[in-house]
Order: sequence, then structure tokens, then C-alpha cells
Amino acid sequence: MARSRKNLGQILAEMGVVDQKQADQVAKDAKASGKRIGEALVEAGLASEEQVAEGLAKQFGMEYVDLGAPGVGEQIDKKALDESLIRKFHVLPMGVKNGKMRLVIHDPMDLDLLDNLRFRLNTELEPSIASRAQIRRFIEGEVKTEPKMVEDDASLVTDSIDRTIDRSVDRSMDRSIDVASEDAPVVKLCNRILHEAVKRRASDVHVEPMTDRVRLRYRIDGVCIERDNLPKRMQNSMLSRVKLMAGMNIAEKRIPQDGRIKLEVDGTQIDFRVSACPAYHGESVVLRILRPDAVRIGLVNLGFEPENLEVFNKIIRRPNGIFLVTGPTGSGKTTTLYSALDVLNRPDRKIITAEDPVEYNFDGINQCQVREGIGLTFPAILRSMLRQAPNVILVGEIRDKEVGEIAIQAALTGHLVFSTLHTNDAPSAITRLTDMGIKPFLVASSIQAVMAQRLIRVLHKSKKLAEEKDLDPKFLSLIGLSVKDALGRVYKPVPSDEAPGGFKGRQAIFEMMLMNNQIRELAFNRAQVSELRKAALASGMRPLVDDGKIKVLKGVTTPEEIARVSQVVDDQSTA
Repeated sequence: MARSRKNLGQILAEMGVVDQKQADQVAKDAKASGKRIGEALVEAGLASEEQVAEGLAKQFGMEYVDLGAPGVGEQIDKKALDESLIRKFHVLPMGVKNGKMRLVIHDPMDLDLLDNLRFRLNTELEPSIASRAQIRRFIEGEVKTEPKMVEDDASLVTDSIDRTIDRSVDRSMDRSIDVASEDAPVVKLCNRILHEAVKRRASDVHVEPMTDRVRLRYRIDGVCIERDNLPKRMQNSMLSRVKLMAGMNIAEKRIPQDGRIKLEVDGTQIDFRVSACPAYHGESVVLRILRPDAVRIGLVNLGFEPENLEVFNKIIRRPNGIFLVTGPTGSGKTTTLYSALDVLNRPDRKIITAEDPVEYNFDGINQCQVREGIGLTFPAILRSMLRQAPNVILVGEIRDKEVGEIAIQAALTGHLVFSTLHTNDAPSAITRLTDMGIKPFLVASSIQAVMAQRLIRVLHKSKKLAEEKDLDPKFLSLIGLSVKDALGRVYKPVPSDEAPGGFKGRQAIFEMMLMNNQIRELAFNRAQVSELRKAALASGMRPLVDDGKIKVLKGVTTPEEIARVSQVVDDQSTA
């Protein structure tokens, strides 16, 4: 009998990449979502693509090739295989040995690929494995014949701006640029800025005209960082180029405009939502970066503590009712709801969304874009949705009474409805809906739960335990800790090349309010927010600050970071 092959999770556990419990959980989640375990591990941040590739090599008894190791690249024989085949099949030839072509692939289960190449080349193959990312980088860096548009190092803008200006021909500010020329310096500069912003994990790029310069800023992990100051004489040409890429009217500078840019960065299609707004010194342009994988990071990686995750999973699987996520702009509400939809997106469920705008495209989900100009409003889409017999409905935001009442009607007639509100905390959502004019009994009967959230920056692995001199009693007091209790448990950020501020990435802190009979009665009687909050806390709701305290003690973040994002409710945390 053939010996059974170990699964990838078990192999990675033996390699010390993950522990067996993590591997088993990811394998279970991957099976439920129809993903491969390797893909799921990378998405969860538990393993790198290179580690998964090495594990696959062990699993299939093949050689693992680290294309980044010294001297390995020299073994690639580009002449042994036509460049069109290298690009089409994403493979790399390593010459011929014993009558077989040595071929680097990334997917040992793609038997059709190997059969196809055997047929085309009329030779036997000896496959080895490397990560897809390494193969892609090698192809782009070694096979590509045209010069690279983007430099890899993170300091490209400062240096390239000077070189760009030196190569530029002098133009008056009123003269239009030759936007058709892809060799124009301003074209290269704009491309470099967008590529760098993506590589540095920025969420948006801000191009802001000032009196004597154009300020360039990136927002990274929720904080704006000034990247550079461009010469004022480049303002018109640069803004015109960005607007042209976004499909805007470059001649119109008096009114706000919106557009969209699609750009491939390192083999991944990235969307940029572009907003141009007239300002005193010229148009201020903001490009919001939408990564296709941003809303597929998995529920566990959002930052849920185990008990909150268990409650969340139960709520999103209820057959009907409304689940609201609240918080200010940029607090991750869309990511949370789309992560829930990703879990629910199965062939046996019909999911429809009404969004303004549609930010992320999902296979298997019917997404509707609001277009006010032609009458395709939130209410119009929602009414149409109800005639499509959906199981789950997502409403981008409940903005007014009409949208709220239709959403409630959908919930009361057997649909599960997800939506967002802009409120400071979970209990405030109840009063916000009644203030819109929605009848209290409808709010009380339809809402199943409300969750408030904020995004906090996560400490980089270079962090160190804080000494007593590093601890600020004011911030410790906010989260209910003394200096004595914090010593040996609280960490401080340590800047590094990978994380200049000592932080890398973000997670959320949550406040989950489940509706019960007492809270429903208070909602029905139009109770004040303070009464609703007191009842929610008594029923087990953990405030944002307390959820943040858990993450501080786990070494995920700092007391100062929790204070920064949750100070709006710090006076209520112990109510």
C-alpha cells in the first residue's frame, strides 16, 4: 500500500514555522473557504511564501530552490526556454541534466502545466520548487529586457525627484505637458510614487500644493508621514498626470472630481481611488490605495479576542436581523464586514450589497454601485434587492431614515443585514437610529448586535520590554494599570529599518453589544446613551479601552496607542 503523504500543515509544524494547533485550525478554515492551506497560512501571516514553498518541496519529495540565495540565480539558463513560455507558465529553466530539463515551478499539483511543457518541449522534466513571488521577481528582474520603471529601495522618491528635475525641460506653469509620452519625467515620477506607496504599505497618498512647494505625504498604519517636498514648478504637470491617469477632466480645476486608477505593482493589480478637491494653492489630490487582499486577511487577524470572535461568528450566522459596525472613517468597518461576507460566501447563500462606492470586488457576491445621478440610490437598490430573494444584504452605510427603515424591514422579513454607522461607541447606534426618525420599536426588534471598533498600530518584532522610566502613569491609568503591574508586561516600540516608528501593521479593538430584553426595553423607551451603556456593560460588554488593555498586556501595542484611538470613551470605560 502506498505510504500516505503528510499534509502541509503537519510539515510546517515540524519545520517550526507554525505550531500544530495553528496548522489544524488554518487547515479547517481553508477547507471551509475552499482555499489551499498554503494560501491560507500566508494570508493569515503565519508563514511566508518561501516557507510554504519549502514545505511543499518536502511534501512532494522535490528539491526546494531559494532564488534569493547567493549564486542560485547564476544557475538559471534563460536560453534553455523561450521567454514567452517563461512568462506564460511562470517557470524558470536551470539547464539540462541527464537528459532532463531542470525546471523551477511554484505549484507541484499543477500536473497539466508539466504535461503541457513536456509536450511542447518534447523532453522529460525534473521539476523543483520555489515560491511564486521569488519566481516573479526573478522574471521581472532578470528576463525583462526593458528598464525597470520602479526602483526597489524605499528612498526612490528623494533621489529620483532630483534626477527627474535635472532631465526635465524648463516649462512655464501654464504650459500643458505632453501626457501622451510615457518617457516624460513626470510620468516616471508619478509611477514611482505610486509604486513606493504600495510597497511601504500606505493606505493613501496625499499630494498637497503649498505656497512654495508641493507636499507629498503617505498615510501608513493610520498616521500621515511627510515623504517629500516637490518643487512648486512641478505642481501643474504632476496634478495633470494624476488626473489623466484617473480619467478626470484635466482642464477642470474649479470643482471636486473623483476617479480611479488601476496599476500593476509587483504582479498584483492595485486600485487607487482618486479625489481632487480645489484648495487655495491648487488642487489637493488624495489617492486611496485599495489592495485586493486587504479584506481577506481572516477574522482571527482582525484582532478579535477569543470570546468576541466566538460571539461574532454566531451573530453573522443568524438567519435574520441587523448587525451594525460603528466607528469613525478609517476605523476598518468595511474590512470587518467584508471579512464576514468572505466567511458566508458559499454557493448555498445569495449575498447582495449596496455600496457607494464599490471598493473591493468579490466573486460570488452581487455588488451594486450607487449612482445618484441616474436615480440608482440606496433606497432604490434596497427595494430591488428584496425582490431578488437574498439571504444576506450589506448596506454600505445607513445614512438616513429611508435607508434605515428599508434595512429594518428586510431584517424583519427574514434577511440578515449588515451595515455601518458613524458613532463613537456601540450604544450610541441605538439613539442615532431613533434620532434619524426611525420608530423605537422597529429599532428594538430588529437590531441583533452592535459592534464599535478602532484600529491600533501593532508593535514590530523589534519591540522591547519597557523600563520604569519608559512608562507614563497617565496612560497606564487610562487602561487600569499601575506602573508596578506594567513592569515586565508592557512593551515599547523600537525603531528599525523595516519599521521606522517601531510599529508595523494594524489590528482592531472592539466593543460588542448584544441586544437583550433589558437593552431592547430601554431602546423602546428612548433611553439615554448613558443608560444603554450601563445596561450593556452590566450584560458583559467589554469597552474599547478594556479590549485595548488586553492587547497591551499581550505585547501587541502600547498604552499610548490605546489612549490615542479610544480617548473618546475613556470616561465611560468604567461606567
